[in-house]
Amino acid sequence: MAAAVRNHEPGRDRGRVPARRGRRRIALAGAAGALALGTAAVVVPHALADDEPLGLGEAVERLDVDEAALGLLEIGEIVETAESLTYADETTVLEFSDPDASYVKLHFERMLLTGGDYVTVSSPDGSESYRYDDSQMSRWATSITGDTAIVELHKTGGDAVSDALGAVVDKVAYGFPEDVVDELVDEKNHRARPAESLCSDDDKKPSACYENSYPDIVDHTEPVARLLIDGTVLCTAFRVGEENRMLTNNHCFSESWEAQRTEVWFGYTCTSCAGGEATEPVKVSGDHVLATSEDLDYTLFSVDDFAAVERFGHLTLSDDRVGRGEAIYIPQHPAGRPSEIAVESTVDGGNCVVDEPVYDGYVADSDVAYYCDTEFGSSGSPVLSRDTHEVIALHHFGGCPNSGVNASLIEDEIGYLI
Repeated sequence: MAAAVRNHEPGRDRGRVPARRGRRRIALAGAAGALALGTAAVVVPHALADDEPLGLGEAVERLDVDEAALGLLEIGEIVETAESLTYADETTVLEFSDPDASYVKLHFERMLLTGGDYVTVSSPDGSESYRYDDSQMSRWATSITGDTAIVELHKTGGDAVSDALGAVVDKVAYGFPEDVVDELVDEKNHRARPAESLCSDDDKKPSACYENSYPDIVDHTEPVARLLIDGTVLCTAFRVGEENRMLTNNHCFSESWEAQRTEVWFGYTCTSCAGGEATEPVKVSGDHVLATSEDLDYTLFSVDDFAAVERFGHLTLSDDRVGRGEAIYIPQHPAGRPSEIAVESTVDGGNCVVDEPVYDGYVADSDVAYYCDTEFGSSGSPVLSRDTHEVIALHHFGGCPNSGVNASLIEDEIGYLI
């Protein structure tokens, strides 16, 4: 089978900071947003009646069946704005806030700085802060967890007063609260054949639930990362090989400019099996797409600060034949939540196993099928062998059985890059 490969160049109230001279506050009143998805020609078994109730009112647009089959879920809305901090202004601080937002992510139309000047985007209490000291055009800043982001221009003593110098924010992504995201997932699951599927009961559990019973499985969850693409879209990815290499689905993104608009979150997990409180993730950005394939639905890419995430380890693609009944597990970030693992399966008698070692994906015989539970946002997750802890498939599709692209096919094409 020949696959097309393109090679590229290598909570809530968190408190408020004290009012300061020169601060402007830009607030969004209300969190209502729309769910918008990419489209693809995917065969779907049935369409639902036009008059079926949505259940979320104006917060959700009616979903197109083809869109629902892709598995890309938007978890926020992007609001256009036109706010600036220039060298000619006395204002040095902007505040962007929505009382219902789970995160705030700013997009700079341009950032033109001089000397040792820089811009920071921070949480109100300063616990999360990102510095930008390069002049750039059209870039997303790293998201700030919570409902408020503070932007500050730090001038280090230069006398420049040109209106052209400074930073211009042209749009802001506000994340929906978790309960709204859960409702969006439920709504989408009931409108068409989903690309991610819960098969019977939801048997996934937070990774913390397996720390004592399956420590090796939890260890192999650490290289798995949450993706936040272009401010609002979710997928999963994982580090593969010892070098600066990440693997996700082609349907998540396929170009370097898209990678550079993608946040990659490592170490995002619940602190206990009961869920609730999560660890603070290490956030880096995607960098270059090295190879991608529509047929095998993979994208291999790098990140911009590899040193910050190298400690999370890596996974290895298997080149062995996959057998029916082989025990497997899937670490993932379903609906963008902290890491969860599908180890058990009600459908398969208790454990996740390979149901069909050869199964049709986007092309014939490309996939491995299983009844492990996944959800929207799980696209790009690794399917691992319980025996070897090697990646036997790249999860991408559902319908119960769910399926992933056979890792040996991907290894055949891009193993030399890994």
